[in-house]
Amino acid sequence: MSSVATAFEWPTPRLEEWRYTNLAPVAAVDWRDDARSLSTFDTPATLAGRATLELLFVNGRLVRESGELPLPPQRERVAEGRVRAPLAVLNAEHTKGGAQITIPPNTIVEGFIHLLFIGDGDGIWSHPRNVIDVGANAQVTIVETYVGDGRYYTNPVTEIVAGDGAVVDHTIVICDSLEAYHTGSLTIRQARASNVTARNISIGGALVRNDVTVILDGEGASLTLDGLFTPAGSQHIDNHTVIDHARPNCTSVELYKGVLDGSGRGIFDGRIIVRPGAQKTSSRQSNYNLLLSETAIVDSKPTLEIHNDDVKCNHGSTIGQLNEEALFYLRARGIGEAEARNLLVLAFASELVDRIKVEPVREQVGRALFRQIPERLPERRETKR
Repeated sequence: MSSVATAFEWPTPRLEEWRYTNLAPVAAVDWRDDARSLSTFDTPATLAGRATLELLFVNGRLVRESGELPLPPQRERVAEGRVRAPLAVLNAEHTKGGAQITIPPNTIVEGFIHLLFIGDGDGIWSHPRNVIDVGANAQVTIVETYVGDGRYYTNPVTEIVAGDGAVVDHTIVICDSLEAYHTGSLTIRQARASNVTARNISIGGALVRNDVTVILDGEGASLTLDGLFTPAGSQHIDNHTVIDHARPNCTSVELYKGVLDGSGRGIFDGRIIVRPGAQKTSSRQSNYNLLLSETAIVDSKPTLEIHNDDVKCNHGSTIGQLNEEALFYLRARGIGEAEARNLLVLAFASELVDRIKVEPVREQVGRALFRQIPERLPERRETKR
């Protein structure tokens, strides 16, 4: 193991927050920075020409910038109120690049900003750090996409500050190589009357950990937090979310869905905190999971931590299989079993996919999901013999 890796104390399953995810395979690799000269890189995930601005990073380093954002010169700024999770500390120690975006007050950014991160090569790690500062009454849509080829490790940190009355739509799409590791930290701090929609779509990666912390730190702030995770084969995807209602009259709605197949393992650990002074809080948390095989496993732990009585909060979780009545209904209309199953899976996932604001991203996610859905009919027939 490299001296860099041994100097960092990796979280282990002995910690409650990491009881379902073992990072030993990540810690065992002698990771190195990418020292190659990278000037061009082509990928089907690029949305250059469709995005208002696209920044393309390869192994954490900016390679290409396409489009233009009609804003004053960007200034590098450290977002306020960061939550220092263990892997965010690792990011701070080793980051060499990332996006620094400042949206001035009262600015409406047309279209969307695309941050495209490519992992390339075996044994290479990167630690992008993105700081997004959205001024008062400004509006912006930002998409982060992660793709790649090889056995690499990406450990990004994104920090968003939404000013008074700001409107932010933020999407993370993880379509990493099935050999790759991904541990991401997202922290959002919302000011008064701000409106944030944040979503995480996790499709690729051998081992993925998503840590999301949102602090509603201004009265009247509202949050929509969506997530979709689809581990198949031997994939492992762990989602930890914290929504912290720190001020009164704030609203949050959280919906995470899991679609699991093969020996895939999924985790949803969602925690909502309502502080003593956060009266008139309204919060709803839901996690629904669909198991497509007998060997898939999901752990669901929705949690409410409420410190005052003047609130409306609820949470729920379900784990189930495809609806046999719906499957029979489709089969009775001449649809084959495999196609009928796929239609039901896509219908389950589409509630979240259809809410992606950016059309080309919505299309890419739909295609990625369609490619991942297996033709399970032969397996089922063999089982019945």
